[in-house]
This record gives sequence, structure tokens and C-alpha cells, in this order.
Amino acid sequence: MSERERKLLQGNQACLVGAIYAGMRFYAGYPITPSTEVAEGCARELPRIGGRFIQMEDEIASMAAIIGASVSGLKAMTATSGPGYSLMVENIGYAFMTETPVVIVNVQRGGPSTGLPTKVSQSDTMQARWGTHGDYVAIAVAPSTVADTVTETIRAFNLAERFRTPVTVLLDEVIAHSRSMVEIPQEGDYEIYERVRPTEPPGKTFEPFALTENMVSPMASYGQGYRFIITGLTHDTHGFTTNRADETKIKLDKLRYKITNFEEEIYKQEAHWTADAEIILIAYGSAARASLQAAQIAREAGAKIGVVQLYTIWPFPDRPLRDLCGHAKKVVVAELNMGQIVHEVRRALPDEIEVHAVQRYDGEILTPLQVLEKVDEVM
Repeated sequence: MSERERKLLQGNQACLVGAIYAGMRFYAGYPITPSTEVAEGCARELPRIGGRFIQMEDEIASMAAIIGASVSGLKAMTATSGPGYSLMVENIGYAFMTETPVVIVNVQRGGPSTGLPTKVSQSDTMQARWGTHGDYVAIAVAPSTVADTVTETIRAFNLAERFRTPVTVLLDEVIAHSRSMVEIPQEGDYEIYERVRPTEPPGKTFEPFALTENMVSPMASYGQGYRFIITGLTHDTHGFTTNRADETKIKLDKLRYKITNFEEEIYKQEAHWTADAEIILIAYGSAARASLQAAQIAREAGAKIGVVQLYTIWPFPDRPLRDLCGHAKKVVVAELNMGQIVHEVRRALPDEIEVHAVQRYDGEILTPLQVLEKVDEVM
């Protein structure tokens, strides 16, 4: 067996490792704390492997550039933080409507507005689901460690290509700036999904938004000889603008069902000590690390505490949470915001399960002690 390469990486650097492993060869972005190291790494590494890095004039242009690169056939990514993500949401909506696979890394910091550039937060969680206007279904994943950031970034690219859709990686400042020894993935360690290409040769009639069995249309690249148009206006299967009610409904149903019909493929969560747990903690990102340590301390003291660590945030894992928490008496949701996921948990779980929240939104980390204090309060 060959010796595995291990490196001391920051979370933002781990994001770059995962993206390059997944095949990302185009990055456009505008530097913003606490995501800047992602751009710095792309500027350094992409030219070495035949990729392209462009520092754009702002986040609006950055999002437009990665959409163009993806339509031209490249796997493309940008990274930003709160105010930059807000600027990107119009073009993220364009990517949803044009079914363009791209990855957006949002290293969350305190907000709103310029907020707390160097402080941790998870307050963009709802924005990753509802940021842009209109009816659509979003996918967002959330790593909890530096090592997770490699694998979740790979998964984000796979989901983007599999479902022809934008995917957001919800990092938080603590994960982005933590350092840890990480095993660098080797070729073949992870399956890499490539977008489905048209089987008919260029020159034939090509439907860029054809209705397929799984609602995901083969995607041609500009420059390969296929003639097609893409537009943010509602369009038919050929890409031509339409305002016919029947064609509008078909388009929006396509955006919805290509995700909701395959949620089981997208869900990812890990359960720790949940089988006999009377109280279960639910958390993601750096809050999951505090929850895991709190549960371990409680277990050692004899308390039956479990943890469900969420990696898929959107679509929200209703069915997995019901399966894992259905026997528990109480659930505590730990978040670095004023309560963005706790409402989803209350909606997903049976009414007889008490749902409580422990939240922090002052820019500081959630500690295991704070989680334990909340557990003691609700016991």
C-alpha cells in the first residue's frame, strides 16, 4: 500500500483540495474575509494544473463568470462570505433557472451587512435556501471539520453535476480558519460525477432542457458545435422564452422534482450514541463539534445524550431526523444564529418530542459547557 500524503491544512485550504480533486478548473471571485484563503489558493494552484483563476471586480461578476465557465464545460467555483453572498443571489437564481452546475462556498461570518468580518456565525443558513426569488429547491452542505471540508466540497461538486444545479457549501469562520492534519485523497478514493452529455451529434436538433426520466437534461458545452440558447426567462425545453401557463408549470416542476424526487441521494448525516438517547443534540458546522464534546462529557457522567450531526442542510432531512430522533423525549438544536434550523426541526419531528434551542450570535463560538448547561436545564 502506498504511503498516504498528509498535510496540515486550514479549512479554506481543505476546500481548495476538495475542489481540485473534484475537477474544478475555473475560479472567479472577489476577496472577502473570512473566505480569502480559498481565492489565494486557487490563484496559486489552478495555473499549475491548466486551470484559470480570475479576480473579478465584485461578487456579482464573480457569480456570472463561473456560470459562463460552467456553460462552456468547466467545473467552476467561487467563494465568498455574507455580504458577497447577498450580492450573488440574483445570479444564483439565474443558475437555478438555466440549470447550470456551479459551487458557491459561503464562509459565514456575523451579519447583517458588513457585520463581523472576522467572527463566526451560521446566520446565512436560511439564505442558502431562500436567498434568491422564485420557486426552486436548493442544495446546501455543511462540513464540521477541516477533513470534512475536503469531502463535502467533493460532494458539492458531485451534487451540482448530478442535478445540474448550484450547490452551496456552508462553512463557518471557525472551520475555515481551523488547522488540522488531513489525509490528501488519492485518485480513486472518491467517485467523481461528470455531467451527462448529449448523445446526439452536433448539428441535430438539441433540447438543452429536455424532459428526461430523472428531470436532469444532458448538458452540451458552448463551443462544441451545439446550437442552443439559455435565458433567465422562463423557457421551454428548447430554451425559448415562454409565458404559456402549461410550459411554465412544467419548467418549475422540473426544477423542483429533479431534487425532491432524489432527496435520499442528497441526505447525509451522522448519528452518535442516538440508539438509547433520551436527549438528542442536533447541530452542524462548528456547533456540531461543541455538541459532540458535550455529549461525550455527559455520557461519561451517565446521561443518555446523543448527537445527530447534519452534513446536508438543504433539502432538510425530515425523514432521517424522524428515524433517528423518533424515540427521544427531547431534542436540543445548537446553532450559531438566532434560530434558523430549530424551526425546521420542530416542523420535521412529531409534536410529542420537545424541541429546545441553544443559540449564540455574538460572534463567539458555542462551547461544550454552554451546550451542557442547556441539556441540564431541559432534563
